[in-house]
Amino acid sequence: MSEITGRTGTRAGATEVVHESYSFACMRCGHGWEQSFDIEHHRDAEGHEFLLYVTDGRIVPSPLTRPTCANCDNHVVRIMRPGRVASVRGTAHGVHRVPPAGPLEVPQVPERSGPGAPGLTPAPRRPHLSDLLRALHLQRRAG
Repeated sequence: MSEITGRTGTRAGATEVVHESYSFACMRCGHGWEQSFDIEHHRDAEGHEFLLYVTDGRIVPSPLTRPTCANCDNHVVRIMRPGRVASVRGTAHGVHRVPPAGPLEVPQVPERSGPGAPGLTPAPRRPHLSDLLRALHLQRRAG
């Protein structure tokens, strides 16, 4: 995620510059984006270290403290390693085709006599989202 660079054009007094990139996904609207930052390490007059996050030549707030979605201004944003948004976008555009899952088959459970009124049978069970998720999980583990 980071690399130390000896870039020129940094602000005076920077002792080190680290380049970091992150992927972001808004949990409210689903907007995803990636951004790179030059993190400049500085020392104040008392010798305490402080950081400046720079992107496109501008000082910006740290993306790790309270990221904001550019689409809906929400602050519930997930931060991930770089390349995550691009890999999802590639999947959406057919770059990484995943075969679609087939129809969900729920195993039939044989009727058993048990407590209850005689002659009544339970209604057939309808597939639920948890069944689909379990099937996809098993398919992923098998492949």
